[in-house]
Amino acid sequence: MSSDKNQSVSQLPLDLSVEVSTGREDLIESPANEMAIALIDAWPDWPGRVTVIAGPIGSGKTHIAKVWAIQAQAVTVPSSDLADRLDEILDAVTQGHGVLVEDANAETVEENALFHLINAVRQNQTFCLITSRSWPLEWNVQLPDLKSRLKAAQVVELQEPDEFLLQAVIMKLFADRQLMVDEKVISYCTMRMERSLEAAGRLVEAMDEEALARKSGLTKAVAARALNRLGMA
Repeated sequence: MSSDKNQSVSQLPLDLSVEVSTGREDLIESPANEMAIALIDAWPDWPGRVTVIAGPIGSGKTHIAKVWAIQAQAVTVPSSDLADRLDEILDAVTQGHGVLVEDANAETVEENALFHLINAVRQNQTFCLITSRSWPLEWNVQLPDLKSRLKAAQVVELQEPDEFLLQAVIMKLFADRQLMVDEKVISYCTMRMERSLEAAGRLVEAMDEEALARKSGLTKAVAARALNRLGMA
């Protein structure tokens, strides 16, 4: 094999699987998400049977909701699948399980299915947690009885991740990879990156790959290359 080929192979990062810890102890609290975390911690002492966590993409809805689903032994269903899986979901509710409905919005909410689910949850005294990028009032619901049910639901809003939360999440994601990174490098990243937790995950992965390919530490130069590669520079 030629030296050029050897050099090319040596620059390829190893495809190592990374186990990301997503339990309750891994939720990082900040002003951006403290109300939603407090809600999860307060369960089952909720003021109502139906709660909506609303927030932008990358604000941490999925992690928070999955922590609750584990605690509540809830079944999870994407909003777009609710109508097709309604019989299965209602059967779980009659057995005492809660339900997590993920990513509800004006396009995916099948009104009759959601109405039947909410009624079943109330009748069986279980709980339903719904995640959404928008408030229920913005879903343009036409079914009057469903609109009334949603008006009565508790709504908790997640804010866009703040500086503290982004920095803490990036540090945790590197720790999941058994990597240490200087706080100045993390600050450099959070001043320039897209402000979402999903973007933080992509950036950490890209920085790890860049460092491996160049046999380098996690420096600002590596961060700059990763940010540029992801279109965040």
